[in-house]
Amino acid sequence: MGSVMFVDETTGGGRSDGWEMEIAEERLALRELIRRRIFQEVAESAARGSGAGKHRLVRPAAPGGRVDPEAQTALALKAFERNGFLVLVGDRQITGLDEEMDLPLGTEVTFLKLVALVGG
Repeated sequence: MGSVMFVDETTGGGRSDGWEMEIAEERLALRELIRRRIFQEVAESAARGSGAGKHRLVRPAAPGGRVDPEAQTALALKAFERNGFLVLVGDRQITGLDEEMDLPLGTEVTFLKLVALVGG
């Protein structure tokens, strides 16, 4: 079993501290990697007793509400398909949700949120 390091960035230059997640497989499709990330974020959020996710892909629930990981996964997959964010594995951009990627121990996976330009 290995781990990958997730990093969130924005085109404006923002970069989050990375966080690790255990991944048993050495190859995985992007769709599955996103799903696992969302489920991990929701679990961490529930353990903290807060609707707000520590990471950026999960949207906070309404006060007192529950975050649905399946719904959050669907939203994230749609955002990827609409070019809301890019995913880089090492220095390689993953372009399709069903594209499989190699995930050797310590791989950095960057989620680059694309920010619309003012007036653009």
